[in-house]
Amino acid sequence: MKIKYPLLSNAFSNKDIELGVEVLRSKFITMSKHTEKFEKFFAKKLNLKYALMTNSGSSANLLAVSSLINPFRKKKFNKGDEVLIPAVCWSTSLWPIVQNGLKPVFVDVELDTFNISLDDLKKKISKKTKAVMCIHILGTSTNMQKLNQIAKKYKLLIIEDTCESLGARYNNKYLGSFGEFGTFSFYYSHQITCGEGGMIVCKNKEDYNILKTLRSHGWSRNTTFEKRFKKKYQKVDNRFMFVNSGYNLRPTDIQAAIGLSQFKRLEVFKKIRKENRIKIIKNLKSHTKWKNQFKFVQINKNIHPSWFGLAILLNPDYKTKKKRYLNYLNSVGIENRPILSGNFLNQPSVKIYNLRPKKNNFPNAQKIEDLGFFIGLQTEKISKKTLVYLTNHLLKIGEI
Repeated sequence: MKIKYPLLSNAFSNKDIELGVEVLRSKFITMSKHTEKFEKFFAKKLNLKYALMTNSGSSANLLAVSSLINPFRKKKFNKGDEVLIPAVCWSTSLWPIVQNGLKPVFVDVELDTFNISLDDLKKKISKKTKAVMCIHILGTSTNMQKLNQIAKKYKLLIIEDTCESLGARYNNKYLGSFGEFGTFSFYYSHQITCGEGGMIVCKNKEDYNILKTLRSHGWSRNTTFEKRFKKKYQKVDNRFMFVNSGYNLRPTDIQAAIGLSQFKRLEVFKKIRKENRIKIIKNLKSHTKWKNQFKFVQINKNIHPSWFGLAILLNPDYKTKKKRYLNYLNSVGIENRPILSGNFLNQPSVKIYNLRPKKNNFPNAQKIEDLGFFIGLQTEKISKKTLVYLTNHLLKIGEI
């Protein structure tokens, strides 16, 4: 079946494509002036000093967590320190914690907002708890004021995984700018896209320089480490001096040029997605077949969302029909996805790596897995024809 309603259509404008081609013709394809320009523009928008582009949002998460245990960090974490993470999470929000020798502690979520439950979070804090991986789901967030108060009380560091919520604000402050680190994704169906790509932001120079070395092989190049080690290791070619562990998580300048072009249009995209969401929900609720088959995500007070998709929670009466229903939507060309990966504690990798807690009690995360899914929100105004098509097929659940 041809996809009639994708997660995102027509992602790239002619200008985006022209900018990408322009970089290709310039022969400076790898990380260069466009990357630096995008980083500076991004940091300024979030009212922060430091932003570093990566090749994906997953890579941004890896950098954030890897920096916590890095020997160059004055307040570095120790192996076995605990990081709180919502049970409804993405694979590469979780695995950097494990890969760096830290211990993930799962927290249930709010059923109304799908975001981390602060009540459950407080119950999970122990003497070993050092950080919170706060994942902002599908364009909204938890109560950041309360989370900051908890973090301050228990001296917890906050990493904001904002990969699904670029442009959302809490009390007019952008998500991703509250914690010590904020991570973002520019994957194809996200708020902006350059195909693949990501960004990490931080607040101090020490973290910024550590992130720079980790992003690029452990190189000292263009960091404060360059001058520091140049005199001590004079026999080493300064152009290729490796002072830290590292990865290759660098973006291309093609991604950066397209990313900046899209980022400048973010507010337009947000407005259209918001309007499309309102129209779809209104059309569903005004239809003669509407019988409260669905619930939609509620917004915490003081949140100005940046909608990624239209998240839907089925009425519990339809729990046994969910799989057939989603297969039906696929068959009529309506793309759909789980809410992140559902309750991640059900994933085989959690069992393989022995991460499942003895008390496996995450009722809201399980309900979201059993009943939740989302469809896309386009960056073009939805047509009446598409609206009717979507409504008619979404309300078929009672007939399946």
